[in-house]
Amino acid sequence: MKNKFGFILVKPQLGENIGASARAIKNFGFSKLNIVSPKQPWPNPKTKSTSVGAYDLITKAKIYNQTSDALKDFDIVFSLSARRRDINKKHISIDQFLKIISTKNKKKYGLMFGPEASGLTNEDISYSNYILQIPTSKKFKSMNLSHSLIIICYEIFKLFNPNKFKFKFKFKNFESPSKKEISHLVKHMINLLDQKKFFTPKEKKSSMILNINNLFYRLEPSTKELRVLASIISTLAKKNNKA
Repeated sequence: MKNKFGFILVKPQLGENIGASARAIKNFGFSKLNIVSPKQPWPNPKTKSTSVGAYDLITKAKIYNQTSDALKDFDIVFSLSARRRDINKKHISIDQFLKIISTKNKKKYGLMFGPEASGLTNEDISYSNYILQIPTSKKFKSMNLSHSLIIICYEIFKLFNPNKFKFKFKFKNFESPSKKEISHLVKHMINLLDQKKFFTPKEKKSSMILNINNLFYRLEPSTKELRVLASIISTLAKKNNKA
């Protein structure tokens, strides 16, 4: 799966964003990174600090002068754009994108991302098959390069690794107290509260007790936790004998 996808950064402006993008790619098991005419001198030392353990992707990245050259290894190319373009290309959603890559599984896919400030040009987009938009708030569509890239990586990874998204955590089986034990605790606490004249005004006592019952009987403590709670209540109820 991972060898079917490659990521193309067209004229990225900041070395830090290239490093963060490499990290996002490696997080989800991908490794192919093509870079077209990076704005800052290459290799850029700032990529190392943000790529962390993914610097090997930076050292293996292929650098190109032309966008068209960076796309030659791919069968289908998706352009990422934050805005709708007035160009004869099909605009697709994330769901449509996932359907395409799951049905045409023998193809090699390129995902093309533009410069941080301006995005891909219409000429860049002309080399692609589809324009893919990540849904965002209408009030603020601009997204950091590495952020948009990690969303796409996550969606692809999720599609091809469904078992990793199944909940597998198992709770340890603790001994649970009986309702009788909980009832003893609640009655003890209500008795202590009565002594402290907690239930005022008197006409609200029944509704207050009802709320206490709802709270404690809804809980699912272990027997040990119930004993600790009983000890806390009893300790707080003791009179302070200090002068």
